[in-house]
Amino acid sequence: MSKKVAIIASNGGIFDAYKVFNIATAAAATDQEIAIFFTFEGLNLIHKEAYQQLPMPEGKEHFAEGFANANVPAIPELVEMAQEMGVTFIGCQMTMDVMGLVKEDFIDGIEVGGAVTFLEFAKVADVTLTF
Repeated sequence: MSKKVAIIASNGGIFDAYKVFNIATAAAATDQEIAIFFTFEGLNLIHKEAYQQLPMPEGKEHFAEGFANANVPAIPELVEMAQEMGVTFIGCQMTMDVMGLVKEDFIDGIEVGGAVTFLEFAKVADVTLTF
């Protein structure tokens, strides 16, 4: 039986994205089952337009050069990698409703569900993380 990792992504900056997708892909690479629940600003990480240009915190612009020099994949590449590795993406229905967003606003392959959908997975998870 594989281990399960439940991740809540509630923040939407570039550093948040790297944390979420780095942990998710590392866990998937070690044959763990992963589900990420994207809520509030975390929805930016899977939004068709927003995830292409996530904000770098002011004063931290030097990290962009560091990412490039270290050959760190861009967020869209990490998203694709995570999906190819079987990571489940769940967009928060309530937050989407509040923000006036629909499933078509997001990358292909996501599920839309409420907290209960995520909790069904999280209640049997071996690890739960929040970013």
